[in-house]
Amino acid sequence: MPYRSLTALNRAVVSCRACPRLVEYREEIGRVKRRAFRDCHYWARPVPGFGDPDARLLIVGLAPAAHGANRTGRMFTGDYRNNWLYEALHRIGFANQATSTALDDGLALTDCYITAAARCAPPENKPTREELDACLPFLAADLRLHERVGVTLVLGHVAHRRWLEAAGWWDRLSPRERPRFTHGAVDSLPDGMTLMCSYHPSLQNTNTGRLTRRMWNAVFRKARALVDRLA
Repeated sequence: MPYRSLTALNRAVVSCRACPRLVEYREEIGRVKRRAFRDCHYWARPVPGFGDPDARLLIVGLAPAAHGANRTGRMFTGDYRNNWLYEALHRIGFANQATSTALDDGLALTDCYITAAARCAPPENKPTREELDACLPFLAADLRLHERVGVTLVLGHVAHRRWLEAAGWWDRLSPRERPRFTHGAVDSLPDGMTLMCSYHPSLQNTNTGRLTRRMWNAVFRKARALVDRLA
């Protein structure tokens, strides 16, 4: 569906019930809750993108966390991962504050927009291929509606492949020509887009040292420099 605005797109995202497994899971999490959040109202719906509609930097994650974005209604908000992402964005001038706890916490992004490959929290943080396929039109619409984006940062292998598919490069480029996912990689695509890669700031990556703060912050400093070079 050719959404005409981000408002229309995000309205469609929030109302989506295309994947029965994800609908059941996200709503069950919202009913049962985690003990630490038992007095909280859970969003328990698909999570729309967040940020500056005129952004030149697009960040693509994997999916909402069960007790993070699925609880708060904002990407990378309410769990440990926000401490990595929004701290980095604040440090380099894309966010007005370093924390993200709730929809009404005053957070605002400048020149940056955050979206994801999947919009519902999946069991074990693993959406199926069919579920990712169902969300792909939403990601493609995000790319189309953000006409000023010149730098895209993908967080993890899944976001990398899904962005290539949503942007059309997966089919247009041969396997040998496609950018490969490597942490810290920077590739220029034929349309002028710069694609950057980072490991996802999941506990599996950050607790094992696969992704360190130094590695993470270096990626964001590079993103800032690349955005600043755009016309």
